Amino acid sequence: MNDFVMPQTQYARSGDINIAYQVVGDGPIDLTIVPGSISHLELVHELPFVSGNVQRLGRFARIIGFDKRGHGLSDRVSGVPSLEERMDDVRAVMDAVGIRKTVLLGFSEGCPMSLLFSATHPDRVSHLVLLGGYMRAGHSIPESQFKSHADAVVASWGSGQTMKRVTGMADATKDQLAVLGKFERMSCSPGAFKAIMMMDRRIDVGSILQNVRVPTLVLHSKADAVVPVSEGRKLGAAIPGARYIEYEDLPHSFITADCERVLDDIEEFITGHRSEAAEEVDRVLATVLFTDIVNSTGRASEMGDRRWRGLLDSHDRLVANVVERYRGKLVRSTGDGILATFDGPGRGVRCALALGEGARQLGLPLRAGLHTGEIEVRGNDIGGIAVHVAARVMAQSGANEVFVSRVVTDLVAGAGLRFSERGSFELKGIPGSWDLFAAAQ
Repeated sequence: MNDFVMPQTQYARSGDINIAYQVVGDGPIDLTIVPGSISHLELVHELPFVSGNVQRLGRFARIIGFDKRGHGLSDRVSGVPSLEERMDDVRAVMDAVGIRKTVLLGFSEGCPMSLLFSATHPDRVSHLVLLGGYMRAGHSIPESQFKSHADAVVASWGSGQTMKRVTGMADATKDQLAVLGKFERMSCSPGAFKAIMMMDRRIDVGSILQNVRVPTLVLHSKADAVVPVSEGRKLGAAIPGARYIEYEDLPHSFITADCERVLDDIEEFITGHRSEAAEEVDRVLATVLFTDIVNSTGRASEMGDRRWRGLLDSHDRLVANVVERYRGKLVRSTGDGILATFDGPGRGVRCALALGEGARQLGLPLRAGLHTGEIEVRGNDIGGIAVHVAARVMAQSGANEVFVSRVVTDLVAGAGLRFSERGSFELKGIPGSWDLFAAAQ
């Protein structure tokens, strides 16, 4: 639109990384857009329809946009950010803007992280809107063909061909292709984009969808040339209580199209269900950690009560320091071990490994188990099936071992953690067969 003024780009600090963000509009509702794998806060306004659609959303909401770490105007990083790091970036932007609770609008590659954030931090998300989303990237492409598909995308990177599919601009002119190509190049490098594609292929958030409790709207189009509509249908069916709307002729990127009906649907969903009263959250997604000192009874008998008590005190100090370092919550001591929770699975695994190393230096063989799932918060204590699963996972581990469930390995793809398969187990009192893995430094 001719009267559109480019919003000021500002920076939020997420650990050691600077995250670029913009704020548009002054509506009564905060709406944070989690972009896909191609983004640039300022160049995006050069694409067709974008400025007008952002202003349309701004009639009823204050729009917060940002570039994820490694993209656009945010700091470049080595490697591919994990889901946890992406969640940290959203939280950093929200805190910088002064937002306690937001509508989270995830687009494409931003949908898996938006789902995990909403399940883990339901107190910070009022509504969740997912556009062109999926549980797992590239699920419709066979494994044997995925690498060649990624190589082909990278080979044409910067020419505008990828963004042409994203925007549905099949008849793009030479000048339009030049703009789309510039947007690709300024978003990230070809190698970085390939790394993102390969890492996203490993992420599967299907196991946590049942834990999404915030009001959710899933939007997809039959004409989506990037993510098949079948993926949107599966996503909408798997989230409890989610509303699913399907369009006939919109491209993957709705915001670069004439999509007044989509914006109307989003506004109706948000304004029609918003509640001013804060709800008490008693069920959240968390990573649960159990630890146990191996053969503690025998060790106590050998050492005597006094020496054993002193060693346990050293163990307790170690636990308090390490759990705090990894932003965990120490729920309680179990006598010879602990129960703790974390808002990110990677932090939970690293905490368990650090505890094991610290305990070895004290001469204490420690075993640990982790699982990510829904927990029930009961005052200062927790309960729920995820707690029982984590306890059973730990029971399968041995001295100086950290065992995790497959859910954990699925969620930490790209986080730099190493795991070895330990086989399939029957967990006492838990239905089904469970694949367990040993974590390593």
